[in-house]
Amino acid sequence: MTPRIGHLDADCFYVSCERVRHPFLRGQPVGVLSNQGACVIAKSYELKARGVPTGMPIWEALPVCPEAIFVKRDFEWYEVLSRRMLEIVRELRPAVEYYSIDEMFFDAREMTFADAKRLQRAIYERTGVPVSVGLSLSKTLAKLASSSGKPLGCVMAVGAEEVQQLLRGRPVEKITGIARRSARRLEGYGIRTCEEFARADRRLIRRLLTKRGEDLWWELNGTPVLPVQTARTAHKNLARGGSLGVATADPERLTGWVARNAERLVEALDYHRVDCAVLAMSLEFKDGGAAGAQFRLPRAAADFPLLYETGIKLLERCWGQSPVVSYMHLIAGELTPRAFAQRSLFDRPTPRQEVLAEVKRQVNERLGRFALRSGATLPLADLYADEASSYDVCDIYGKTCF
Repeated sequence: MTPRIGHLDADCFYVSCERVRHPFLRGQPVGVLSNQGACVIAKSYELKARGVPTGMPIWEALPVCPEAIFVKRDFEWYEVLSRRMLEIVRELRPAVEYYSIDEMFFDAREMTFADAKRLQRAIYERTGVPVSVGLSLSKTLAKLASSSGKPLGCVMAVGAEEVQQLLRGRPVEKITGIARRSARRLEGYGIRTCEEFARADRRLIRRLLTKRGEDLWWELNGTPVLPVQTARTAHKNLARGGSLGVATADPERLTGWVARNAERLVEALDYHRVDCAVLAMSLEFKDGGAAGAQFRLPRAAADFPLLYETGIKLLERCWGQSPVVSYMHLIAGELTPRAFAQRSLFDRPTPRQEVLAEVKRQVNERLGRFALRSGATLPLADLYADEASSYDVCDIYGKTCF
């Protein structure tokens, strides 16, 4: 049989990007920090070997590896290199799925091992980013193949023996889509490895993990059911938010975060040309626990005043007894394409709001993102002063993973 699908995965992508523009970082233990410098979100192999895991706070990582070099993440720069990688893959294999900032699937029919090595070399020579490549019969197998060869590996698993070797002994959590909770459920039935998953009864897998699990079962057995998506399907929801960096119970800072997330959500809705009929909020607290709520909007909308006002109401409902908040998300649901929206004179922002929104867009396009923003974000002046906070991975559009 011939390879059907390929998977390309950059090695230590964020660190590799930093090494492209700062060559002195090569060979050094390097960690890339979150936008507020609190946690390690990516690490070099050298730093991993010193015992620093992803997610470790900087104040814990420094004692573990005092000689480490830590840098703030810069997703705008990472996107530049990611897009270059995408262009190179498309030159050789036109059918490409931009899965994430550092991963791509592509149609690998008629592709040989030598072709895969040429692709790998081309990306390194033209971008400076090392990548691993996997070729196999399905997307799931191709991803397992590329990960098995890291770093800078090139693995082909096409024949029955090659596929079996790829699956043997590999923990079931290595399958994309099998998280810790699903792994525990499978373990109760003696399924701990990818090979045991592939050999299990298909009906059992479906009962335990629904259709998504059954799709993975077919994929591991060499029958591709997950196609290479050259264009992203329409979003069902759009969300903006994340870690607050420094957890807080300050009402003014929390209100500022509502405003920030609402403005970023409006950007996303405008980009995709959709309105939302439902707005939801999710909070996570420092001492554990979470809260969430949602409201149906009086009209399908994508304007800041309504989303912000609704976000404040959601905060009042979710944030009881002043707990310390560590994460906040605003989620827009029931999205409607604007081209199909039915509106009346009363079912829209006021003329003044529309003018203000347009002025805001034009000013920010000329002077930079967030140059003009809601006054409610003033308590977050420290956040906006940090350039690393101006751009996030969710601002890179076109990826299929989220």
